[in-house]
Amino acid sequence: MIASFLKDFEKLFSKINRGFIALLVLGMMIPVNVQAEISDPTHLDLMDNQVTRAVFQNDAITLNAGSFTPLTVLIVEALENNPEIQASLREREAAQQRISPAEALDDPMLEAGVVNAPLTSSPFNREDMTMKMIGLSQRFPFPGKRGLRKEVASKDAEASDYGYQETVNRVMRDLRVAYFELGLTLEMTKLVEKNKLILENFTHLAIDHYQVGMGTQADAFKAQTQVSRMQDELFRLERERPMVEAELTLALGRRTQAVVLIPESLQIREVSLNLESLQEVALAQRPQLLALQSLAARSKKTLDLAHKEYLPDFDVRLSYGQRDRMLDNTQRPDMVSLTVAINLPVWRASKIEPRIAESQAMHYQALDLYQAQSNELAAKLRQQVATAEQNLKSARLYQTTILPQARLTVESALVAYKVNQVDFLTLLDSQMTVFNYEISLVTAIASYNKALAEIDLLTGKAPYELTQP
Repeated sequence: MIASFLKDFEKLFSKINRGFIALLVLGMMIPVNVQAEISDPTHLDLMDNQVTRAVFQNDAITLNAGSFTPLTVLIVEALENNPEIQASLREREAAQQRISPAEALDDPMLEAGVVNAPLTSSPFNREDMTMKMIGLSQRFPFPGKRGLRKEVASKDAEASDYGYQETVNRVMRDLRVAYFELGLTLEMTKLVEKNKLILENFTHLAIDHYQVGMGTQADAFKAQTQVSRMQDELFRLERERPMVEAELTLALGRRTQAVVLIPESLQIREVSLNLESLQEVALAQRPQLLALQSLAARSKKTLDLAHKEYLPDFDVRLSYGQRDRMLDNTQRPDMVSLTVAINLPVWRASKIEPRIAESQAMHYQALDLYQAQSNELAAKLRQQVATAEQNLKSARLYQTTILPQARLTVESALVAYKVNQVDFLTLLDSQMTVFNYEISLVTAIASYNKALAEIDLLTGKAPYELTQP
């Protein structure tokens, strides 16, 4: 009888001890309001329902009640306000204004003076050749030089125009990448917060199971460790968000972030990616390559102009001489002079030939740069197409197969854990697997969208095309 009494007392003491330790764990890990919920005898059923809703809830946790900012609105803002775009626009305008002066004639020369004046008093009526003279002279380049100068300036302006388009496209790429990166950061924050809520509810389950002798104290600590890990992940995302927002603010041309930007939810807008077609489009319309083609044509015109330096220019001078009457009042007629002068391009070895060699070198440099950029473009295009296709496949696989299966695993593990058929570690691992897959899904979607932004830059897609539905 005594032995039976001691055995019953030992069981009672064990239950009291477990309850005390569970309360101690709750005091360390669970907020006061949660402790009040646990004291409710109906809490276990209520808590199970919360866990189920949190695990299988499809809607993400809302971080900010503000409205989303469409990407098209930011594209328009960047086009209007980005200082790099505006500076490139000014450069294009300046290059356009250099075309007309390039073919213009040099300013004419106006001269006035006295011709053949003797060093005596009253010089204008003593010598027959003394006169007052006024003249006008003009330099005319050898035929063909002015046209070549205009073509050189036109090709410069054309290259500047392509440079402006390339700047716009690059800023659009930077804007879109920062936009999707910020969207990824916010989506990851939502997923971490949702998973943190689920793990906190799992902690309640583990503690309640421990109180009734169905689990171990270590289960609660394992769950709380994962909760702390989620909190640390939230801290990391909170540190990264200002840096991503700074990139977005820079692309928009803002000095500071006036309002909080909330990107639209990450989505896959699937587009056809044929590598061969994309390469053809890139070679045909990438502004960077077109600018190099313009520079190559410009250097060719410069070379032709350098060869023209072997030919002289012409100076045409017309003057009028007014003569006074002689001392005997004899009338002297006025005189007109017309002269033509040419320069003599004799300094060929030291002046003309080096300029020809320079123009040849610049022409070949432009051709080599074009080939190098073409090769680099083809390589980058292959990389980005492969990246986009791989991320698209991964996202589709996560959406259609992996995540549904993983969520069913959590659902099954949760039901089995409630009846003590699986251990807590199995449930916890299943949930963390779902969380990791969800993170992988949004990362793949963001990477796909960023790869499309890179492809649009490589193929020279214009900003107005980005705003089309």
